[in-house]
Amino acid sequence: MAVTTEEVADAMYELVAEYQGRKKFKPGDLIKAMIEKYGEDEVDKKLCKGAIRILMDSGRCVYTYFGGSFIEVPHEEGIAGGG
Repeated sequence: MAVTTEEVADAMYELVAEYQGRKKFKPGDLIKAMIEKYGEDEVDKKLCKGAIRILMDSGRCVYTYFGGSFIEVPHEEGIAGGG
């Protein structure tokens, strides 16, 4: 069964959320992790980049910059209407 972009996005979100505050992920780190998880025959860079776009467009994750670009779950104070 083929892995969907949404499934990869969910898996990326779970990984980023699990390590929030302890580890920062670059986009390339997430792509490598998903290829490792699902296998090269199931996912590729293009599918992973689509999954990252889903995370960004939905607001589930945001880009942060600290000497490089990282993908993180938005902090509570950064969520509109979250307070």
